[in-house]
Amino acid sequence: MANPIIKTDSHSDSELRTFFALKNIAVIGMSKNEEMPSNFVPKYLVERGYNVIPVNPTATEVMGRKSYQSIVEIPDLIDIVDVFRKPEDVPAIVTEAVKKSGIKVIWMQEGIYSEEAEAKAKENGMDVVSNRCMRAEHIRLFDE
Repeated sequence: MANPIIKTDSHSDSELRTFFALKNIAVIGMSKNEEMPSNFVPKYLVERGYNVIPVNPTATEVMGRKSYQSIVEIPDLIDIVDVFRKPEDVPAIVTEAVKKSGIKVIWMQEGIYSEEAEAKAKENGMDVVSNRCMRAEHIRLFDE
């Protein structure tokens, strides 16, 4: 079986900086395991003043923050949906994100891309970042 194509978006650094000005980030698949990127990336963001909201159906809280079963359950405003899930899971996540007004960016972490999810997000007015790590990009853009 051929490897799926992992596409990186074509956003400029200045566009990425604009996304990092947004502060409310729902992290899909946020882990309690401190050795997992889905834990240490959100932790890095929290340490830099971002409001990180865990979405993990198997946890009631992660890093002392209430964890939600799904995006639509989150009562707060969400600017960015940061996805730590398999590419085939992303279209359903975007379908859910569309139901929650105000989301501006779907961010698929390193190694994650879904053409279907990208098309659906863009049709609904959201920007899409794919195959990029929020932590690595933040360090590259701001901590150099």
